[in-house]
Amino acid sequence: MSYQFYVPESVMVIVAHPDDIEFSCAGTVARWSRLGSRIAYVLCTSGEVGIAENGMTKARAAEIREKEQIAAAEIVGVKDVVFLREPDGLLQPTLELRKKLVREIRRFKPEVVITGDPTIMWAGEDYINHPDHRAAATAALDAVFPAAGQPNLFEELAEEGLSAHKPRKVYVSEWGPADQYINIEETIEIKIAALRAHKSQMGEWDPSEQIRQWAAEYAKGKEMKYAEAFRVVTLVNDEEWEKRN
Repeated sequence: MSYQFYVPESVMVIVAHPDDIEFSCAGTVARWSRLGSRIAYVLCTSGEVGIAENGMTKARAAEIREKEQIAAAEIVGVKDVVFLREPDGLLQPTLELRKKLVREIRRFKPEVVITGDPTIMWAGEDYINHPDHRAAATAALDAVFPAAGQPNLFEELAEEGLSAHKPRKVYVSEWGPADQYINIEETIEIKIAALRAHKSQMGEWDPSEQIRQWAAEYAKGKEMKYAEAFRVVTLVNDEEWEKRN
């Protein structure tokens, strides 16, 4: 278990829906952003089935939720936001989606990729992890390794000027036990403010108490007040990374 804080040069976050980042890892992203990391968000869907109001169309909902996500990203300090516009609620970890994610990884060339844990099904007694979350995480991990770093996989992307890129580390957001806990005491208010930007999802609910409670549970016994939890996989060791850079 580690509490050591490492600052990557560049970070890409890959999730299913608008607001997934704010619920999971926005405190960590905010810390990295404040310290100069270059950051991109990739949203597999636009959350277009996530506004259950009479008369609401999927096209209008997508427009609302994309604007909310861009506003939330700006609060954290992120300007590079990509929407792949896969179907919300029907997301599948297809080869087509993997290729789209490989394209974004090769474009941005992140040192770190953050995504979800595709193995999480159950989350307490009152929630089943959304199938889109699991699909996005599966597709993201399959894109990160081995696809993005293999020049002979999706080699046609070279015609777009995109060369193979193997990220240094993968941070998998965890809801339970983890091996890396990041202190977000300095950025938890930014995380909460970014979450509030998703007005269509928050409604009258103030998320601040719940977010602080979750973050305090992750931080318990770790000499910090608030934390986010990750499983970290190192794909490129320090020596090899230094040679590449």
